[in-house]
Amino acid sequence: MPLSGLLDLLRRLKSTPPHEIRVLLLGLDNAGKTTILKTLAGEEVSKIAPTQGFNIKSVKQDKWNLNVWDIGGQRGIRPYWKNYFENTDVLIYVVDSADRIRLEETGLELTELLEEDKLAGIPVLVFANKQDLLSAAPADEISESLNLNVMRDRTWRIQPCSALSSEGLEDGMNWVLKTCATKPK
Repeated sequence: MPLSGLLDLLRRLKSTPPHEIRVLLLGLDNAGKTTILKTLAGEEVSKIAPTQGFNIKSVKQDKWNLNVWDIGGQRGIRPYWKNYFENTDVLIYVVDSADRIRLEETGLELTELLEEDKLAGIPVLVFANKQDLLSAAPADEISESLNLNVMRDRTWRIQPCSALSSEGLEDGMNWVLKTCATKPK
């Protein structure tokens, strides 16, 4: 390639930077947050240990660069979630659909998150994970349990999914991209 062609290519690349989205991935422990992140990144998911702090991954999708912050969901870690709210573009909240006993607890945590000033107006995608299990609650039941239908201060969506099979993940992430593309910065 002649030098002028290379310079033209570099100018075009510089003038069209990838769009970046800062994603905060939260939910109770064992909901499947890290499995979702690894599946989105095309990584192996057969051996995943509980997240003791946080994972950060950049996931490229179309012309977007998603900087995903996956924060552990154990009760002792949850008070530190607030340290990661700054500059968040979208919140992905993961629910273990098969853990009906903890639906109330996950709903309380989500309600507290949505009351945070630094997350005001931020779009929310709720992944109703583990839909591949027979004991999984359907997305509409989870939506009702989390009181999503009364949420009026932001755009939201609930997406049934299975992190292991990746079913539903693409639909949810397409919603994230579409929502962030139309959101004023």
